[in-house]
Amino acid sequence: MLITKVRYIIFLLSAVFSSLVAANYDLVIANGRVIDPETGLDGIRHLGIIAGAIESISTKPLLGDKTIDAEGLVVAPGFIDIHSHTPTKLGQKMNLLDGVTTQLDMEAGAFPVDFFGQDYKNGAQLNYGASVAHFAVRSKVMEGIRTEYILGSTDPLHMNGKSWTTPASSEQIETMRVMINQGIDQGGLGIGVLLDYLTSAVSADELRMLFEVAGERQVPIHIHVRRGYTGDTAGLIEVINLAKETKAPLFVVHITHNAMGRVGEWLQMIDEANSAGANIATETLSYAAGGTSISADVFRFRDWRGMFDITYEDVQWVATGEWLTKETWEKYAKEQPRGSVNHHYVKEDWIETAMQWPRMMVATDALPAIDLSIKTNPNVAGTFSRVLGHYVRDTGLLTLSDALARLSLYQAQWLSQASSSFDKKGRIQEGVDADIVIFNASTVQANAAYGDPYQAPTGIPFVIVGGQLVVKNGVLIDGVYPGKRLLGKVVSTPL
Repeated sequence: MLITKVRYIIFLLSAVFSSLVAANYDLVIANGRVIDPETGLDGIRHLGIIAGAIESISTKPLLGDKTIDAEGLVVAPGFIDIHSHTPTKLGQKMNLLDGVTTQLDMEAGAFPVDFFGQDYKNGAQLNYGASVAHFAVRSKVMEGIRTEYILGSTDPLHMNGKSWTTPASSEQIETMRVMINQGIDQGGLGIGVLLDYLTSAVSADELRMLFEVAGERQVPIHIHVRRGYTGDTAGLIEVINLAKETKAPLFVVHITHNAMGRVGEWLQMIDEANSAGANIATETLSYAAGGTSISADVFRFRDWRGMFDITYEDVQWVATGEWLTKETWEKYAKEQPRGSVNHHYVKEDWIETAMQWPRMMVATDALPAIDLSIKTNPNVAGTFSRVLGHYVRDTGLLTLSDALARLSLYQAQWLSQASSSFDKKGRIQEGVDADIVIFNASTVQANAAYGDPYQAPTGIPFVIVGGQLVVKNGVLIDGVYPGKRLLGKVVSTPL
């Protein structure tokens, strides 16, 4: 009888062991609090990853070649930065340490679109992609120059050139139409329009052309709307009307920084347009200052101090972090017109209003991070950890699942209009891409600040891209390149 019982126990143990061996995974994330904002999953689970995808989400332990013990930690979809201007090695590093697994420039874009990410030619550690850059198409048509991207272009980018200040002819507009379509054919994730930087240059006909292409191709058009005086709604009304007429998917970039104290009114207008059949989305930043070129249209041709209700002393020169005066402003504007400034005008309650809008997305709008000796804005290193630390834990403005939807899911759902690649991002589900961030909800916080932008956040020990660990114990792992260029439906070869 005893021998029979022993044999039975051995049989059971053998069966259990066999099942574990049969379910061997490349990587297992064990014991973590898994949150998927799309399905509402929020519980202790074990993830099994094979060939870059989540193969299993189990309540039972799994066996893998490598295992991360995530006990006490949150396991969530990797963050998607839908609005970034820093496809650099330093920018990539700071983004990853902040939990970003996909970095996109949908506002400025690139042309050709495969120019975005030149620093990643020998391998990327995160996923990346861009919209078709209207400004670059315009520069090529009107000036015959190649400013493929705002950073590292063949010809220098000058915002005071003809293409930034002069209206286009009808023939030039039609040439642009052809080239914008070419950019979409070559994998552009939509159309990026720096309209506020081209306020005096882009006519109603040219803007309509861009919306017509977006509507015909059903790709998102991301626009920095023409900025009015202290939140004037005229710029928003202009693009909402075009979105309604052309059926173009419209994305209003950094709404808080445009609407200012009228952000609630702007969001209500978007709600009303969507209720009437429009397809409009938007984003906010989690840091308050605006960051841009000192040569931007708003600074050169408009009453920016009255518009933003600030003075020279409310502006920082990004490269050094110094606070400006009228004299130093004029000096930098003349001697370094390609330099950047952070202008501090956004109020915390504006961000809180935006953050609570039901489908609000969060983005960095990060300025280029080139070298540790050259400062940038803190958005590059703290945007997403700030949401988790400040707006979830410290203030309770958002629930954790709600915040995660704003950091990843909503971006993926929106961009699925342009590329099926996003059907498998922004989620923790079986069969999706294993782009994952693991963080401590009790300790996560941003440490980056204005004047000290390269401080990595606390409480994000692990980041996984395409099933491969790229951040371990809060440190970037060198020599691992699982990142991929994300493209729309490619129907032609690059230019």
